[in-house]
Amino acid sequence: MTSLTHEAFGRVGIWSGALHGSRTDDAGRKAIAEAVAELEELGYGTLWIGGSPSPDDAAAVVAATRTVPVATGILNIWSHPAEEAAARIAAVEQAARGRFVLGLGVSHGPMVPQYAKPYSAMVAYLDALDAATPSVEPGERVLAALGPKMLKLAADRALGAHPYLVTTEHTAEAREALGPDALLAPELTVVLDTDLDRARTTARTMLGMYLQLPNYTANLLRLGFAESDFEDGGSVRLLDALFALGDAEHVKSRTGEYLDAGADHVALQVLTADEGGSGLPRAQWRELAEAFGEEL
Repeated sequence: MTSLTHEAFGRVGIWSGALHGSRTDDAGRKAIAEAVAELEELGYGTLWIGGSPSPDDAAAVVAATRTVPVATGILNIWSHPAEEAAARIAAVEQAARGRFVLGLGVSHGPMVPQYAKPYSAMVAYLDALDAATPSVEPGERVLAALGPKMLKLAADRALGAHPYLVTTEHTAEAREALGPDALLAPELTVVLDTDLDRARTTARTMLGMYLQLPNYTANLLRLGFAESDFEDGGSVRLLDALFALGDAEHVKSRTGEYLDAGADHVALQVLTADEGGSGLPRAQWRELAEAFGEEL
């Protein structure tokens, strides 16, 4: 397999938990194929299949596109044994011809019954990917990393890091921890709504779930937020730090803040009030592509 360069990811991509073809019917798979083909035509740099995708989900997105990089954001290591994942990813990569990246993560204790010693589990998983035939080499994978130890592992044993639900301050700290050469591709959730009260309400519908997960809250506490910021779905201060809320130009500005803080690439997740993150917000994707223009 061939490693992607940092430049190949582009500056701005799309992250969507709705790109799971294995979880829907024929009509749903057709809608996903049409959506990702359009995202490629719009010029987005990388398509991130969000929400614990499987290799089969990745294969479907690769098959529906031609040149755009495709990444998992993030494959749950507890759900896919390394040797099995390596074999299935080899088939995906054969079709992708150098444009697929395996994003890996340890998920969260409340969501995984067997969750234990996440750092050691990730090290063992990477060892198994290295030893597999065919292997998944460091330049062909990224890690979901928030804390210093996992960020260092991402720099040492992978192409880089794909942090989720982070601030620009975290991005600056992650860049320092990773060093200058590792890929840094944070996710940024977007609500395209100029009514800020309504936009924050939409954001809270999504954020409330994540505030039940200790990995995220511990990271936010490290960044200087307080327990009080987690109440009632998130304080205004927390929401404004974690999300891009407003029109497309504001999203463009917020994306620039992450890039200025040290990100190589920003993966935008569009959240809408009616879809709750579960649909394919193609109109919003078009609106953002128009705003970014040649900067994608």
